[in-house]
Amino acid sequence: MLMVPEILQVVIVGLMILIPTILIYKKAGLNPAWAALVFLPGFGLLIIFLQLAFLPWPNAKQER
Repeated sequence: MLMVPEILQVVIVGLMILIPTILIYKKAGLNPAWAALVFLPGFGLLIIFLQLAFLPWPNAKQER
């Protein structure tokens, strides 16, 4: 049995998360390839959130 509808749902939901994540990485000045971590089961989104929260953003304005 092929599970085409289920696989299609997974792809659609994955793209709904991946595309905004790529845009966030681009605006932050980071490499958007890191957005592929979304597909890592369990810890992918956690790693992305931690990376965006704690890494310095190259596009952030430096106040001195």
